[in-house]
Amino acid sequence: MRKDVRILLVGEPKVGKTSLIMSLVSEEFPDEVPLRAEEITIPADVTPERVPTHIVDYSEAEQTEEQLFQEISKANVICIVYAVNNKKSIEKVTSHWIPLINDRTDKDSRVPLILVGNKSDLVEHSSMETILPIMNQYQDIETCVECSAKNLKNISELFYYAQKAVLHPTGPLYCPEEKELKPSCIKSLTRIFKVSDLDNDGILNDNELNFFQRTCFNTPLAPQALEDVKNVVRRNMTDGVNDDGLTLKGFLFLHTLFIQRGRHETTWTVLRRFGYDDDLELTQEYLFPMVKIPPDCTTELNHNAYLFLQSVFDKHDKDRDCALSPEEVKDLFKVFPYMPWGPDVNHTVGTNEQGWITYQGYLSQWTLTTYLDVQRSLEYLGYLGYSIIYEQESQAAAITVTRNKRIDLQKKQTQRSVFRCNVLGARGSGKSGFLQAFLGKNLQTQRQIREDHKSFYAISTTYVYGQEKYLLLHEVMPDFDFLSEADLACDVVCLVYDVNNPGSFEYCAKVYKQYFIDSKTPCVMLAAKSDLHEVRQHYSLSPHEFCRKHKLHPPQPFTCSTIEAPSKDIYTRLTTMAMYPHARLRCMCACNRCSYCLCQNLLKLELLRSIKAQLCRVVFNRHMAQADLKNSTFWLRASVGATVFAVLGFAMYRALLKQR
Repeated sequence: MRKDVRILLVGEPKVGKTSLIMSLVSEEFPDEVPLRAEEITIPADVTPERVPTHIVDYSEAEQTEEQLFQEISKANVICIVYAVNNKKSIEKVTSHWIPLINDRTDKDSRVPLILVGNKSDLVEHSSMETILPIMNQYQDIETCVECSAKNLKNISELFYYAQKAVLHPTGPLYCPEEKELKPSCIKSLTRIFKVSDLDNDGILNDNELNFFQRTCFNTPLAPQALEDVKNVVRRNMTDGVNDDGLTLKGFLFLHTLFIQRGRHETTWTVLRRFGYDDDLELTQEYLFPMVKIPPDCTTELNHNAYLFLQSVFDKHDKDRDCALSPEEVKDLFKVFPYMPWGPDVNHTVGTNEQGWITYQGYLSQWTLTTYLDVQRSLEYLGYLGYSIIYEQESQAAAITVTRNKRIDLQKKQTQRSVFRCNVLGARGSGKSGFLQAFLGKNLQTQRQIREDHKSFYAISTTYVYGQEKYLLLHEVMPDFDFLSEADLACDVVCLVYDVNNPGSFEYCAKVYKQYFIDSKTPCVMLAAKSDLHEVRQHYSLSPHEFCRKHKLHPPQPFTCSTIEAPSKDIYTRLTTMAMYPHARLRCMCACNRCSYCLCQNLLKLELLRSIKAQLCRVVFNRHMAQADLKNSTFWLRASVGATVFAVLGFAMYRALLKQR
């Protein structure tokens, strides 16, 4: 809604423009009327709409045409005043004033007009018969008011209607010739209906109507009032009410009725509550609330956001197969002005056998969008009505900004749920296959993906020590000389080479030495296409020698040429290394045949050290408490206790090994 309203009064000389303003201010007819009243401002607290209002008078005797044109350009609403006892002033409305105003305003931003018939105290008849044809001819005319400055008749009403014409204009909502809502208004109200239809059955039941009423007007409807509303719709249309609930047609009819009865403010209150501006576009403030993201911090959805998205999924998964068919996806995004997901999404997240996005894939895509482009995620949540349904100030309440990554490294722990792995390698090394394998697609399935549907991202969940985490894989284009900061910023790096291509490893070695040798980012070498014959690489060091020299884990063999879905062990290792990057240089596996990642071994060692320390403290405390006991019974009890703790510690270590 506008922050203020500017009203301009124009008309022929002696029709009473200045008298109207002075009668409003002093609440009595002035004995002496100047040629022109000074601009006045009515404070917000004394206006019905609680908006400051500026009233501007025009005098042909005191002002030039240029000054008039300037005032027309600044006005939010223009009152064309005529005298009901002066036919010439009425004729001038159409012959002079309306054409003059239209010439000075843009067609797409015409100001609303109000026809004001002053001096009604001097005649016994009404001028409405003459004015109605003019109102029908010009769409810019909001209404006509007959008043009297002398008798104070309809003075406050005149300025209320003028204010209302600005704050609650009819033009964007309703077409008086067709006597129906305009397409843009129907589109906006349809979105509002779909957002309010919480179970997506095409009907607003009593609970949904009450929620809608409370959301827009801060008060629920009494049961009888609800029934009265539905009865009004029933009497006027056959399919406006179904199963004792309001259909979309009934919802639109109610708003048409409000407008036809002069209750525009009701419809505008609904539209503005759902984020619309005067042009029936969602405002930038509604779609893009401010979210401050400090450097080295990431953005994630919080628990309430996931609950909301789960409810949206359930609402549109009509066949309850835990996947969204193409038709269900289209239905979900009907509240959007465009389709936000393209065919690449089906190769970015998990799908079922039919290629439909699963529930987990749906949440993964939202997680990916929030991580990569939080503003886009806020926009999407705005279209779905998150802040309205969850009664939050804005969609920003759905976002968690993680703490600085340096703090995570210092504390050697993190609360983050999303970790990014950049996948680098020469062309044809198997990067795309590695991404698609994460989504459970083997080589045969991958060959069916169209080139224009491929994605450079893949995201899914992994479990690290019982915690569900998201791993985001990003395939980086292999332009060695043009790797940007965004290409290098991640939590873990996967360097991929083709074991069957002798020139493949050289790229990985150069990238590591150029960008990551002094970095704190963990790196993993991936020996892709390990089902093929391994050839000697055209590099001074073999991959194993290179990894040993730079204290990296040996190259990890990987293939997606399998009958079943490819193994996901490597993705769990990548996530673990991303979560515990501080463990990268400290942990070394001496056996050279251990299948666990280095940080997993480190955590096991730290657990054993902790058990050993507790054992020592117990033995020491027992010894100090019974220092005076010299007999063998004390040492026997201490030995038994130590043995028990040692057995327990060894059992816990074996259990961890078995679990992994």
